[in-house]
Amino acid sequence: MTEGTAFLTFLSLAALGIGAWTYRAFRRDLAASEARLDGASRIAATALGACEYAEAGEGLPLLIAHGAGGGFDQGMGVDGVALAKRGFRVIAMSRFGYLRTPLPADASAAAQADAYAALMSNLGVQSAAILGASAGAPSALQFAIRHKERCAALILLVPMAYCPDRAGPLGLHPLASNRSEEDISAGQLPAFPYPALAEKLLLTIVGSDLAYWLTTRIARNLVIGLTLATPPKLVRSATPSERARVDRIINLCMPVGRRARGILNDTRICTALPRYELEAIHAPTLVMSCRDDRYGSFAMARYTAEQIAGSRFLGYDTGGHVWVGRNDEILDEMEGFLKRVGSRA
Repeated sequence: MTEGTAFLTFLSLAALGIGAWTYRAFRRDLAASEARLDGASRIAATALGACEYAEAGEGLPLLIAHGAGGGFDQGMGVDGVALAKRGFRVIAMSRFGYLRTPLPADASAAAQADAYAALMSNLGVQSAAILGASAGAPSALQFAIRHKERCAALILLVPMAYCPDRAGPLGLHPLASNRSEEDISAGQLPAFPYPALAEKLLLTIVGSDLAYWLTTRIARNLVIGLTLATPPKLVRSATPSERARVDRIINLCMPVGRRARGILNDTRICTALPRYELEAIHAPTLVMSCRDDRYGSFAMARYTAEQIAGSRFLGYDTGGHVWVGRNDEILDEMEGFLKRVGSRA
């Protein structure tokens, strides 16, 4: 065997060893994410079909409509448990196509809102506040419109919603802009010059457990910037607790394969959102977003708040789509808002 052949053999064996070690690590982490879900939720057999949910705490009922890539565990793990500890009965659902909630033939935001009401009836809850985060916002808005008598309050956090500047099928929101720097700084669409390529990359990342896991390990900034739509440098400069919270959000997406149908459904809904009848919403409303959210939710949030009578809009200059550095402040705002709602009720 020549020296060249020996070296190539060594490289091949090393690559095989690294590949085997990597795959074992992936299988270990995937098994851990599956174990985390095991026994953590229930299935409600509602009048409109099966709905997976988990609940915690006591007090004013609060439904949590999670964002894309989520499930009941995201609803509980991001802010749900914290809000339960602050005196609310948190009910976190897995929306259509996520985890153990099936994707029905009609998986529209309106149908999802009706499913929330059906779950409430199943649980004996007459009235509840609802928190719609990111892609959970369209169904939360529909709940406030379609079930006025049952919606005690509405909270929208970095919402995906209609905005006149974004009307029409724009493609995935963080990927669909060639706006100027002035527009970006004003809270409009972010600048991604190659939307088709970026969209394909995003769908590849969330298309399989292995692809997502590998990307989080070897290109974590890509996940933060593209999937979480948050400036990576903001995370790098954040406090250890905030960096840990971002890591938790990333890890909560696993197993992503069990969320793929929901992610694709959210993509269909959020890429061509119509204007809802916002004037019909009479529930107390709080809307929050961050100007540097790469999904462009700042403009959406501001417009939505302007159209809902008596609503309050809170805009932050920094934080990205996962409100880095703002979590405690946002929790305080939600707690105060909900407690005022509860006292009036």
